[in-house]
Amino acid sequence: MINIAICDDEKFMSDELSGLLYEFFSPKNIEIKICQFTNGSALLKSNKPLDLIFLDIRMNGTNGMDVARILRSRNYKGYFIFVTVMEELVFDSFEVQAFDYFVKPVNHERFHKTMERLLSVMQNSSETNLFIQRGNEWSIIPFDDIMYCEIINRKIYLHLERQEVIDFYEKIENMEKKLDNRFFKCHRSYIINLKYVRNYKKDTASLCNGEEIPVSRLRNEEFTNAILQYMKEWRF
Repeated sequence: MINIAICDDEKFMSDELSGLLYEFFSPKNIEIKICQFTNGSALLKSNKPLDLIFLDIRMNGTNGMDVARILRSRNYKGYFIFVTVMEELVFDSFEVQAFDYFVKPVNHERFHKTMERLLSVMQNSSETNLFIQRGNEWSIIPFDDIMYCEIINRKIYLHLERQEVIDFYEKIENMEKKLDNRFFKCHRSYIINLKYVRNYKKDTASLCNGEEIPVSRLRNEEFTNAILQYMKEWRF
């Protein structure tokens, strides 16, 4: 599933964008969930995980550009697309790394071209995200959100920082190839994100949330070296 927010104080515009999004994704059998917000403050108060945010630049209260700045300061890694009545207002969008912008009224052909380009980027953003499919449902999971992967009966369970578990079928060998070197296969049934390791002793890795993950005795030395290498590359 792709989680999308539309933040615009004009209801008809939010509804139009919602319709265009369903029109684009439905034929591709990609499930989406859309949340509409009428002001920036409501969006900033939301704790919903969002992959894509449409922002009206001019809104009452907190404007769209300020909302984007605040979200980036909170380490938001998703995509922004701005909607505006004046093209010159989008120049500041470079500051928040916006993916694109639309000038009202939204041109439907340009909308579809932009979404095709965005979907391609999402599907190929293997450097920082895991793109998985479960039936007709797609999910984009940032690497940083994955605490560890658990393999049970040929099924992979992603344990996320937000205390959510996502399961899907995948070979562990393929899973390892999709992840980067912040992850380590410490056991035949576990791939751990070294970011969340807080302690390691007696063949057990303790995570920052208190969970304990077994480490194979045959991989003890490799695991220790992996942690040291991670500290050099990722923490400093």
